[in-house]
Amino acid sequence: MTGKPSGLSHGLTNYGDPDFSLYLRRSFARSMGLSVDLLKRPVVGITNTASGFNNCHRHFPELLEAVKRGVLAAGGLPLDFPTTSLGEGFLSPTSLRFRNLMAMDTEELIRAQPMDSVVLMGGCDKTVPAQLMGALSADRPAVQLIGGPMMTGRYKGERLGACTDCRRFWARYRAGEIDQPEIEAIEGNLATTAGTCAVMGTASTMACLAEALGMILPGTAAIPAVHADRLRAAEATGRLAVALIGSGRTPRRIITAKSVENALRVLLALGGSTNAIIHLTAIAGRAGIEVTLDRLNELSDTTPVLVNLKPVGRHYMEDFHAGGGMGAVLRELRPLLHLDCLTVTGETLGERLDAEGAPWVDREIIASAAAPLEPVGGLVALFGSLAPAGAILKRSAADSSLFEREGRAVVFTSLADLSARIDDPALDVRAEDFLVLQQAGPHSQSGMPEAGYLPIPKKLAAKGVKDMVRISDARMSGTAFGTIVLHVTPDAASGGPLALVRDGDRIRLSVAARRIDLLVEPDEMAKRRAAVTVPPSPRRRGYDRLYADHVTGADQGCDFDFMRDVQG
Repeated sequence: MTGKPSGLSHGLTNYGDPDFSLYLRRSFARSMGLSVDLLKRPVVGITNTASGFNNCHRHFPELLEAVKRGVLAAGGLPLDFPTTSLGEGFLSPTSLRFRNLMAMDTEELIRAQPMDSVVLMGGCDKTVPAQLMGALSADRPAVQLIGGPMMTGRYKGERLGACTDCRRFWARYRAGEIDQPEIEAIEGNLATTAGTCAVMGTASTMACLAEALGMILPGTAAIPAVHADRLRAAEATGRLAVALIGSGRTPRRIITAKSVENALRVLLALGGSTNAIIHLTAIAGRAGIEVTLDRLNELSDTTPVLVNLKPVGRHYMEDFHAGGGMGAVLRELRPLLHLDCLTVTGETLGERLDAEGAPWVDREIIASAAAPLEPVGGLVALFGSLAPAGAILKRSAADSSLFEREGRAVVFTSLADLSARIDDPALDVRAEDFLVLQQAGPHSQSGMPEAGYLPIPKKLAAKGVKDMVRISDARMSGTAFGTIVLHVTPDAASGGPLALVRDGDRIRLSVAARRIDLLVEPDEMAKRRAAVTVPPSPRRRGYDRLYADHVTGADQGCDFDFMRDVQG
């Protein structure tokens, strides 16, 4: 064998005889009915994350065929391969626990199999960051293809979309406003097509951030899953994957400190998911880029909220696509962005925006920077004695009347405790109290679920209470809303101050001062800490043990400590 490996000659299986290895590999490939001419082409790998446990990816078989069509038309050989698939609502205890598994799976299969470039087909919440993490670590030419959001449904003349409307109607059901037959009817109309949630939840947020980072084709983040343009985008992505071969445009050239900052700006302008902070931090960490909450606050104070989508606004992802999509958002943010960032197409962000000109924008959906929905960004980081390493509040989806106040803590020591007592008529709770959940962070056995959206106690909901200050080390779905302080770090399972909060303690929240403080004297805190007994750890094996031993805190993206800034 001579020359640089390409196509099937990449990474030959080691039998001690490279020529025999290639001969055997070609023989096996020919058993699949591939012609000799096709086997001479450069190979484009395609991650196929379709699964019976992932409704968001139900349309992936059709998308896959479109990608293959584009690869073949551009002179490549498409070979798809399965990886872990993370269906948000089908994983226990939470999909975040398995994001790193999918990232490792994606990375290792890109490394181990013969491919010149790779198309990353993803969509549902944690699949997009997992694929970007894996692709960054493998650093082979890669382009991502987003599955796209679902279309809205209808119920009694009202548009419905998973999952902000899921939560709205569930809150009404808990308050006794809706009976069992009606909530069941609503259940059948919330998610009616293939695709990810129809609102600016985590999946749609990460799709938009993938475009802001430059890792997908321009203008493709928001195309609905069932739209014909989604298939055309898939075909074009296949063509681009062939063009990437030999270009030198690997993920590490595209995902840089500047493009990550662009993505943070976009996140703030979208009023996007709080989960995206964890995911962007983990993605950046794979390239040795630090994302700090102090910098998030600096960007938030100078980035307006522009997008009128649920849960922050009124509209849905299909409206966002029709109203101008990510191109419109990027043009409004242009003075704040790093325009010299390289994108996967080979053009810079500035060149992309120049080429687009100034197309029509629906200002009901995407506001101008001169007349934004909110003058400052959708997310803010809080620090203080309760969260020394920070916490996150989605202020654009919260009740601003609750931003500056002091309250009495009503503490739930675990998810099981929350479930057992939140609706107990005897629960000592008032609307002005702060609900506090412990032991739901990344180091807990629950694995940091989207449980930060603590339900309003039923007896308060029945009286019309719609929002309360809620504090935890858990996450919150990007589709949720409320005055909710999340990702409290260090988490309770790591011995953070959150673990020492007791019923009746006073907590002070000040969004203006970026503070969340536990108003307990240091001597009392020391006594409580001294009295803490650590229960024996349960016996763990396999991936569960790997996760428990190596996951980092929310401030480092909940990645594994040994995976950060690793390049092969």
